[in-house]
Amino acid sequence: MKNNHNGLKKYIVADKYADMTIEEYLKSVMKVSSRKRQKLFRSRNVFVNGSPVHTKRRLRGGDMAAIRIFSDNTYGVRPQIGPVEVLYEDDSLIVLNKPSGILVHPAGQTEDFTLANYLAGYFQDQGRTITIRPLHRLDRDTTGCVLFAKNPEIQTRLEAQLKSGEIHRIYRAVVNGQGIINDFPDGCIDANIGTVPGQQNRRQVDEKGQAAVTHFRIVEEIGPATVLELWLETGRTHQIRVHMAFAGHPVLGDKMYGTPSRLISRQALHASEISFIHPLSREEIRVTAPLPLDMKDCIDKLKMFWE
Repeated sequence: MKNNHNGLKKYIVADKYADMTIEEYLKSVMKVSSRKRQKLFRSRNVFVNGSPVHTKRRLRGGDMAAIRIFSDNTYGVRPQIGPVEVLYEDDSLIVLNKPSGILVHPAGQTEDFTLANYLAGYFQDQGRTITIRPLHRLDRDTTGCVLFAKNPEIQTRLEAQLKSGEIHRIYRAVVNGQGIINDFPDGCIDANIGTVPGQQNRRQVDEKGQAAVTHFRIVEEIGPATVLELWLETGRTHQIRVHMAFAGHPVLGDKMYGTPSRLISRQALHASEISFIHPLSREEIRVTAPLPLDMKDCIDKLKMFWE
Protein backbone atom coordinates (compact mmCIF):
# COMPACT_ATOMS: atom_id res chain seq x y z
CA MET A 1 0.00 0.00 0.00
CA LYS A 2 1.20 3.53 -0.72
CA ASN A 3 -0.16 7.06 -0.81
CA ASN A 4 1.00 9.61 -3.34
CA HIS A 5 0.87 13.32 -3.89
CA ASN A 6 -2.27 13.32 -6.06
CA GLY A 7 -4.55 12.10 -3.26
CA LEU A 8 -4.77 8.43 -4.16
CA LYS A 9 -4.25 5.50 -1.83
CA LYS A 10 -2.92 2.61 -3.91
CA TYR A 11 -2.71 -1.13 -3.29
CA ILE A 12 -1.10 -3.84 -5.44
CA VAL A 13 -3.58 -6.74 -5.41
CA ALA A 14 -1.97 -9.93 -4.11
CA ASP A 15 -2.67 -13.19 -5.98
CA LYS A 16 -4.69 -14.55 -3.06
CA TYR A 17 -7.28 -11.84 -3.65
CA ALA A 18 -7.70 -12.63 -7.35
CA ASP A 19 -11.33 -12.91 -8.49
CA MET A 20 -12.52 -10.80 -5.54
CA THR A 21 -14.75 -7.87 -6.52
CA ILE A 22 -13.35 -4.41 -5.97
CA GLU A 23 -16.07 -3.71 -3.40
CA GLU A 24 -15.14 -6.86 -1.47
CA TYR A 25 -11.49 -5.78 -1.66
CA LEU A 26 -12.27 -2.30 -0.30
CA LYS A 27 -14.22 -3.85 2.56
CA SER A 28 -11.94 -6.75 3.52
CA VAL A 29 -8.45 -5.55 2.64
CA MET A 30 -8.57 -1.75 2.56
CA LYS A 31 -11.02 -1.64 5.53
CA VAL A 32 -13.24 1.03 3.97
CA SER A 33 -16.56 1.52 5.76
CA SER A 34 -19.88 0.89 4.02
CA ARG A 35 -20.83 4.57 4.02
CA LYS A 36 -17.47 5.63 2.58
CA ARG A 37 -17.58 2.87 -0.09
CA GLN A 38 -20.95 4.14 -1.27
CA LYS A 39 -19.63 7.69 -1.47
CA LEU A 40 -16.50 6.63 -3.37
CA PHE A 41 -18.38 4.55 -5.95
CA ARG A 42 -21.06 7.21 -6.47
CA SER A 43 -18.41 9.87 -7.14
CA ARG A 44 -16.38 7.48 -9.37
CA ASN A 45 -13.34 7.67 -7.11
CA VAL A 46 -12.49 3.95 -7.06
CA PHE A 47 -9.90 2.93 -9.66
CA VAL A 48 -8.32 -0.24 -11.00
CA ASN A 49 -5.20 0.23 -13.10
CA GLY A 50 -5.98 3.94 -13.37
CA SER A 51 -9.58 3.67 -14.60
CA PRO A 52 -12.75 4.28 -12.52
CA VAL A 53 -14.72 1.08 -11.92
CA HIS A 54 -18.07 -0.15 -10.62
CA THR A 55 -18.64 -2.30 -7.53
CA LYS A 56 -18.64 -5.68 -9.33
CA ARG A 57 -15.33 -5.28 -11.15
CA ARG A 58 -13.31 -8.48 -10.64
CA LEU A 59 -9.67 -8.20 -9.65
CA ARG A 60 -6.59 -10.09 -10.80
CA GLY A 61 -3.27 -10.54 -9.05
CA GLY A 62 -1.00 -7.57 -9.76
CA ASP A 63 -3.84 -5.10 -10.40
CA MET A 64 -3.43 -1.61 -8.96
CA ALA A 65 -6.48 -0.79 -6.80
CA ALA A 66 -6.84 2.81 -5.67
CA ILE A 67 -9.26 5.17 -3.95
CA ARG A 68 -9.30 8.95 -3.80
CA ILE A 69 -8.40 10.47 -0.42
CA PHE A 70 -10.44 13.55 0.38
CA SER A 71 -8.95 16.21 2.62
CA ASP A 72 -11.09 17.56 5.45
CA ASN A 73 -12.58 20.96 4.64
CA THR A 74 -14.85 21.32 7.67
CA TYR A 75 -14.67 20.67 11.40
CA GLY A 76 -18.19 19.25 11.43
CA VAL A 77 -18.98 21.38 14.49
CA ARG A 78 -18.63 25.05 15.39
CA PRO A 79 -15.09 25.71 16.70
CA GLN A 80 -15.12 27.26 20.17
CA ILE A 81 -12.56 28.12 22.81
CA GLY A 82 -12.78 25.88 25.86
CA PRO A 83 -10.86 23.42 28.04
CA VAL A 84 -8.80 20.94 26.02
CA GLU A 85 -6.48 18.71 28.06
CA VAL A 86 -4.48 16.54 25.67
CA LEU A 87 -3.42 13.20 27.12
CA TYR A 88 -1.95 11.81 23.88
CA GLU A 89 -1.69 13.07 20.29
CA ASP A 90 -0.02 12.08 17.03
CA ASP A 91 -0.77 12.61 13.33
CA SER A 92 -3.54 9.97 13.39
CA LEU A 93 -5.47 10.44 16.60
CA ILE A 94 -5.87 12.37 19.84
CA VAL A 95 -7.02 11.42 23.36
CA LEU A 96 -8.53 14.13 25.56
CA ASN A 97 -9.35 14.26 29.27
CA LYS A 98 -13.01 15.24 29.36
CA PRO A 99 -14.08 17.45 32.28
CA SER A 100 -17.47 16.98 33.96
CA GLY A 101 -20.51 19.00 32.93
CA ILE A 102 -20.13 18.86 29.14
CA LEU A 103 -21.17 16.48 26.36
CA VAL A 104 -18.63 14.75 24.15
CA HIS A 105 -20.32 16.07 20.99
CA PRO A 106 -23.45 18.03 20.00
CA ALA A 107 -26.68 16.10 20.56
CA GLY A 108 -30.37 16.96 20.78
CA GLN A 109 -30.78 20.64 21.54
CA THR A 110 -27.10 21.08 22.45
CA GLU A 111 -25.01 22.36 19.55
CA ASP A 112 -22.35 24.33 21.39
CA PHE A 113 -19.87 24.10 24.25
CA THR A 114 -19.17 20.38 23.89
CA LEU A 115 -15.78 18.67 23.93
CA ALA A 116 -16.03 18.37 20.14
CA ASN A 117 -16.54 22.14 19.78
CA TYR A 118 -13.53 22.79 21.98
CA LEU A 119 -11.37 20.30 20.06
CA ALA A 120 -12.35 22.03 16.81
CA GLY A 121 -11.26 25.32 18.41
CA TYR A 122 -7.96 23.70 19.40
CA PHE A 123 -7.33 22.59 15.80
CA GLN A 124 -8.43 25.97 14.42
CA ASP A 125 -6.02 27.77 16.72
CA GLN A 126 -3.22 25.67 15.17
CA GLY A 127 -4.36 26.50 11.65
CA ARG A 128 -5.54 22.95 10.93
CA THR A 129 -8.92 21.86 9.53
CA ILE A 130 -9.70 18.39 10.88
CA THR A 131 -13.19 16.94 11.05
CA ILE A 132 -14.07 15.94 14.62
CA ARG A 133 -14.49 12.15 14.82
CA PRO A 134 -15.15 10.84 18.36
CA LEU A 135 -14.86 7.06 18.67
CA HIS A 136 -17.03 6.74 21.77
CA ARG A 137 -18.90 8.81 24.35
CA LEU A 138 -18.95 9.52 28.04
CA ASP A 139 -21.97 10.81 29.96
CA ARG A 140 -22.14 14.56 30.56
CA ASP A 141 -20.91 14.31 34.15
CA THR A 142 -18.43 11.45 33.66
CA THR A 143 -14.79 12.51 33.30
CA GLY A 144 -11.76 10.98 31.63
CA CYS A 145 -10.32 9.56 28.40
CA VAL A 146 -12.05 10.17 25.07
CA LEU A 147 -10.48 9.03 21.79
CA PHE A 148 -10.84 10.95 18.50
CA ALA A 149 -9.61 9.95 15.03
CA LYS A 150 -8.07 12.55 12.73
CA ASN A 151 -9.04 11.07 9.36
CA PRO A 152 -11.60 8.63 7.91
CA GLU A 153 -9.16 5.73 7.50
CA ILE A 154 -8.05 5.87 11.14
CA GLN A 155 -11.68 6.22 12.22
CA THR A 156 -12.66 3.10 10.27
CA ARG A 157 -9.80 1.05 11.72
CA LEU A 158 -10.46 2.19 15.29
CA GLU A 159 -14.19 1.54 14.90
CA ALA A 160 -13.31 -2.02 13.89
CA GLN A 161 -11.21 -2.37 17.06
CA LEU A 162 -14.06 -0.98 19.14
CA LYS A 163 -16.47 -3.48 17.61
CA SER A 164 -14.10 -6.41 18.15
CA GLY A 165 -13.31 -5.44 21.74
CA GLU A 166 -9.69 -4.51 21.08
CA ILE A 167 -10.14 -1.04 22.57
CA HIS A 168 -10.03 -1.43 26.35
CA ARG A 169 -11.39 1.19 28.75
CA ILE A 170 -10.92 1.13 32.51
CA TYR A 171 -13.04 3.20 34.88
CA ARG A 172 -12.73 4.26 38.50
CA ALA A 173 -15.90 4.75 40.56
CA VAL A 174 -16.96 5.39 44.15
CA VAL A 175 -20.15 3.45 44.93
CA ASN A 176 -22.46 3.32 47.91
CA GLY A 177 -22.04 0.59 50.50
CA GLN A 178 -19.72 -2.36 51.01
CA GLY A 179 -20.01 -6.06 50.26
CA ILE A 180 -20.65 -6.01 46.51
CA ILE A 181 -18.27 -8.97 46.16
CA ASN A 182 -20.59 -11.06 48.35
CA ASP A 183 -23.34 -10.90 45.72
CA PHE A 184 -20.98 -11.04 42.73
CA PRO A 185 -18.02 -13.17 43.92
CA ASP A 186 -16.53 -13.49 40.44
CA GLY A 187 -16.45 -9.70 40.06
CA CYS A 188 -18.81 -9.78 37.11
CA ILE A 189 -22.30 -8.37 36.55
CA ASP A 190 -23.98 -9.97 33.54
CA ALA A 191 -27.43 -8.39 33.08
CA ASN A 192 -29.13 -7.18 29.92
CA ILE A 193 -29.91 -3.47 29.68
CA GLY A 194 -32.92 -1.92 27.95
CA THR A 195 -34.74 1.39 27.72
CA VAL A 196 -37.32 2.61 30.23
CA PRO A 197 -40.69 3.13 28.50
CA GLY A 198 -41.52 6.80 28.21
CA GLN A 199 -38.05 7.90 29.39
CA GLN A 200 -35.78 8.23 26.39
CA ASN A 201 -32.55 8.87 28.32
CA ARG A 202 -33.03 6.34 31.15
CA ARG A 203 -31.98 2.69 31.10
CA GLN A 204 -32.75 -0.33 33.27
CA VAL A 205 -31.83 -3.97 33.66
CA ASP A 206 -34.23 -5.84 31.39
CA GLU A 207 -33.91 -9.47 30.29
CA LYS A 208 -35.30 -8.45 26.88
CA GLY A 209 -32.66 -5.73 26.49
CA GLN A 210 -29.18 -5.86 24.98
CA ALA A 211 -26.44 -8.00 26.50
CA ALA A 212 -24.30 -6.09 28.98
CA VAL A 213 -21.33 -7.35 31.01
CA THR A 214 -19.40 -5.30 33.58
CA HIS A 215 -16.30 -6.54 35.42
CA PHE A 216 -15.01 -4.96 38.60
CA ARG A 217 -12.43 -5.26 41.34
CA ILE A 218 -12.44 -3.63 44.74
CA VAL A 219 -9.72 -1.00 45.19
CA GLU A 220 -10.69 -0.19 48.77
CA GLU A 221 -13.69 -0.09 51.09
CA ILE A 222 -14.11 3.08 53.14
CA GLY A 223 -16.91 3.25 55.68
CA PRO A 224 -20.20 3.53 53.77
CA ALA A 225 -18.57 3.43 50.33
CA THR A 226 -16.37 1.33 48.03
CA VAL A 227 -13.85 2.44 45.42
CA LEU A 228 -14.01 0.18 42.36
CA GLU A 229 -12.04 -0.34 39.19
CA LEU A 230 -14.30 -1.45 36.34
CA TRP A 231 -13.99 -2.56 32.74
CA LEU A 232 -16.65 -3.46 30.19
CA GLU A 233 -17.21 -6.25 27.70
CA THR A 234 -20.02 -4.20 26.16
CA GLY A 235 -20.65 -0.48 25.83
CA ARG A 236 -24.32 0.15 26.61
CA THR A 237 -25.65 3.58 27.50
CA HIS A 238 -25.15 4.27 31.24
CA GLN A 239 -23.93 0.66 31.64
CA ILE A 240 -21.82 1.09 34.79
CA ARG A 241 -24.40 3.32 36.46
CA VAL A 242 -27.28 0.93 35.67
CA HIS A 243 -25.36 -2.18 36.75
CA MET A 244 -24.19 -0.59 40.00
CA ALA A 245 -27.75 0.45 40.85
CA PHE A 246 -28.95 -3.07 39.97
CA ALA A 247 -26.28 -4.50 42.28
CA GLY A 248 -27.56 -2.33 45.14
CA HIS A 249 -24.47 -0.12 45.08
CA PRO A 250 -25.31 2.94 42.96
CA VAL A 251 -22.51 5.26 41.98
CA LEU A 252 -22.09 7.93 44.66
CA GLY A 253 -23.83 11.16 43.65
CA ASP A 254 -25.72 9.59 40.73
CA LYS A 255 -28.96 11.59 40.70
CA MET A 256 -30.59 9.44 38.00
CA TYR A 257 -29.91 5.94 39.34
CA GLY A 258 -29.16 6.68 42.98
CA THR A 259 -29.33 9.74 45.21
CA PRO A 260 -27.43 13.05 45.43
CA SER A 261 -24.43 13.16 47.76
CA ARG A 262 -22.96 15.88 49.93
CA LEU A 263 -19.51 14.53 49.09
CA ILE A 264 -19.62 15.16 45.33
CA SER A 265 -21.93 17.13 43.03
CA ARG A 266 -22.03 14.52 40.24
CA GLN A 267 -21.76 10.76 39.78
CA ALA A 268 -18.31 9.70 41.01
CA LEU A 269 -17.30 7.99 37.76
CA HIS A 270 -14.08 8.52 35.79
CA ALA A 271 -12.70 6.90 32.61
CA SER A 272 -9.18 6.44 33.93
CA GLU A 273 -7.50 4.52 31.11
CA ILE A 274 -7.86 3.61 27.45
CA SER A 275 -5.65 1.24 25.46
CA PHE A 276 -5.70 0.17 21.83
CA ILE A 277 -3.49 -0.96 18.95
CA HIS A 278 -2.28 1.98 16.90
CA PRO A 279 -3.81 1.59 13.42
CA LEU A 280 -0.53 2.44 11.65
CA SER A 281 2.38 1.38 13.88
CA ARG A 282 0.48 -1.61 15.39
CA GLU A 283 2.01 -0.75 18.75
CA GLU A 284 -0.11 -0.81 21.89
CA ILE A 285 -1.01 2.68 23.06
CA ARG A 286 -2.01 3.03 26.71
CA VAL A 287 -3.27 6.41 27.95
CA THR A 288 -4.25 7.31 31.50
CA ALA A 289 -6.19 10.24 32.93
CA PRO A 290 -5.49 11.30 36.54
CA LEU A 291 -8.33 11.09 39.02
CA PRO A 292 -10.14 14.47 39.00
CA LEU A 293 -9.96 16.72 42.03
CA ASP A 294 -13.60 16.32 43.04
CA MET A 295 -13.25 12.52 43.20
CA LYS A 296 -9.97 12.80 45.12
CA ASP A 297 -11.65 15.17 47.53
CA CYS A 298 -14.61 12.80 47.90
CA ILE A 299 -12.32 9.87 48.77
CA ASP A 300 -10.26 12.04 51.14
CA LYS A 301 -13.42 13.09 53.02
CA LEU A 302 -14.55 9.48 53.32
CA LYS A 303 -11.17 8.50 54.77
CA MET A 304 -11.22 11.48 57.14
CA PHE A 305 -14.52 10.42 58.67
CA TRP A 306 -14.20 6.63 58.54
CA GLU A 307 -10.56 5.69 59.00
